[in-house]
This record gives sequence, structure tokens and C-alpha cells, in this order.
Amino acid sequence: MNLELDQDRQMIRDAAEDFLSAYSDSAKVRAAHEAGGMDAGVWQRIAAELGWCGIAVPEEHGGLGLGLFELALLQEQAGRFLLAAPLFSTACLAAPLLAEAGTDAARQRWLPALAAGELTATVALSARGLDPFAVGDGVRAEPDGNAYVLTGRCRHVPQVLGTDLVIVAVRLGGEPALFALPADTAGATLMPLETLDQGRPVAELVLDGVRLPADSWLDAGDVAAIHRALSHSAIALAAEQLGLAQQCLDLTVAYAQERQQFGRPIAGFQAVKHRLAEVLVKVEAARSAVYGAAAEVDAGVSDKELLFAAASAKSFADAAARFAAQEAIQLHGGVGFTWEYDPHLYFKRAQAFSHWLGSADAWRERVAAQLLEDAA
Repeated sequence: MNLELDQDRQMIRDAAEDFLSAYSDSAKVRAAHEAGGMDAGVWQRIAAELGWCGIAVPEEHGGLGLGLFELALLQEQAGRFLLAAPLFSTACLAAPLLAEAGTDAARQRWLPALAAGELTATVALSARGLDPFAVGDGVRAEPDGNAYVLTGRCRHVPQVLGTDLVIVAVRLGGEPALFALPADTAGATLMPLETLDQGRPVAELVLDGVRLPADSWLDAGDVAAIHRALSHSAIALAAEQLGLAQQCLDLTVAYAQERQQFGRPIAGFQAVKHRLAEVLVKVEAARSAVYGAAAEVDAGVSDKELLFAAASAKSFADAAARFAAQEAIQLHGGVGFTWEYDPHLYFKRAQAFSHWLGSADAWRERVAAQLLEDAA
């Protein structure tokens, strides 16, 4: 498999890098943290002008009709620059769920608005948070005439600031189902939570007998399609972790070349070189896993192959991000822990994201179960 970027993909990556380096630099990210975790100005430009929300949405639903690979390139740059905007929740969580698992009516109703950046969305998966292996646990839906009544709670709903629509995973007749919940629906309460990463606000969603019309039911009853969509989301999240890891490496190399010790830059010391080299190896391994997984999705793979690809991408990228952020703090020395320097921002996000959409251990457990099933 050739993972070298062609000219079009290089242009997508470079354009995203140029935009975010100008409009999502460290000062703007910190300002967004103070404002609750969202840079509304940056999000307006991404949604209304750049078309990022529709990059992987099919053309028949108003998108650009590209693939997960192109979306991953955007996510990689979002990770590098700690984007404080709901790109992930809208384009990488909500849109894939609708595209993969939604009914024709649901796709026609919601995807064009998502692709155009006119609608900001997020997803509430389970009582335990963004857990793709427990999708729907925590909320139940009961038929009530020509409507449905939703009751329960989801404890980790990402990027709720300014969101218009929450896609809620429920248990309906014992099986997972997806419902569209406008954020201002009576009886639905989004309670912001204190989090490690101030750039990705999350909330707890409490539903107290919320009544929704029948056309709020989004999916076509295909549980495998829901899991496929969430595997796509996990790969997109891994791409963001990859970008985070790469930026930690870049920051640390730059600092090591500037920081003087014993009359010369610390980058000249063998111990520092070895540690930077180890970070590079982990970053490149993660890049191969993420790009390879995205390419496999775009080429069309079986559900089993998709599971293996998503698990590989998530595991390698999480490990690279945590290690790179940790080494960034260590190799920055005493200032690495201070508020004025950036490594702690990356460290917090790396730690937080390692639990989103399933930990590496959870993905490995799924892979092991599949391997044992195949061998039985």
C-alpha cells in the first residue's frame, strides 16, 4: 500500500496547516480555553468558508465526496494546533454515524446542513462516556403512540458548547438505536463538566422523559453500520493524536536546539538525541497506522479488517501522543511544567483523548476476541 501523499492531499494538508498556524496559534488556543473551550471565530470560518465539515460527506448529500484519508489529514493538523472547535464532534462523529447508519430520510434531512457547516452536532454514546463498545447503554427509548420517550443519562458528551444537535444512542427493544435530539429540547439537560483538557468541553446529558417525534429515529436498524461509523471516528481521532505527537516532537526539537547547557545546545547531547529519536520512531509508526487505516477504509474493507485497522491506529496514535507529550515536558526541563510554555496543553489533551472512543486496551481486547473467534 502506497501511503505517499499525492498533490491533492498535500494541498489539503498544507492549506489546513497554513490556516491553523495563523488562526489557532498558542495565544488563540489559550484565549479559547478562557472562553469555555471554543473559538467561535475560527469555527465560523471552518464551517462557513473552508468546507471542512463536508469533506468526507457524499456529494449527493451536499459534501465534497472525498474520503476518510482527507478528513484524517485535517484532523492531524487540528491536533498539531489544538483546535478549539467542534470539528471532531460534527465531521468525525455525527456525520459518519448518519452517513453509515442513517436512514435515507435522516441523511437527506441532516447531512446537507452538517456538510454546509450550518449545523453543529455531537454524539452521546453511552452511560460510561464515549464508549463505542457500550453504544446505547445508559438511555432507553420507549414507544408512545407515534412518538418515543427517552430516559437516562450519558456522562460524556463532547464539544457541547454551541451545539445544535445531539445524536443520542439509546437502547430500543434491547438493541442500539440513534435519535436526533435538538439541544434545546424540553426535558434534556446538558450539564458542563470540569475536564483535564479545557479545549474540549464535555457535558453530562440527562434525559427526563423526553418525548421525540417518530422521525427523530435516525438509524435503519443495522447495528454493524453503527460500529463501522464509530471505527471511522476512532481513526479520525487517532489522526488528531498523531498531529499532537508530531507537534510535541517539533516543539521539543526546537527547544533543544535553543537551550544551552555547559556552553552548547542540549540537542548536542547523546541522551537527548536518543530520546528525540525514540519519539520520532513512535510518531512515524503512528502515522503509518493512521494513514494505512484511513486508506483501507476508503478502499473498502470488511468489518473485521476495519476493526483491526481502527484498533491499530488508535493504539499506536494514543501511545505516540502520550509519550511525545511526556517527553516534551521532560526535555523542556523545569519550564515544561509552567503555564507559559505549551507542552502541558498537549499533555492534557493526549491523556484525555486516550480514553475517548475506547482505550487502547479496550480495542486490543476486541481484536483478541475476534482472533479467538476466528480460531474456534
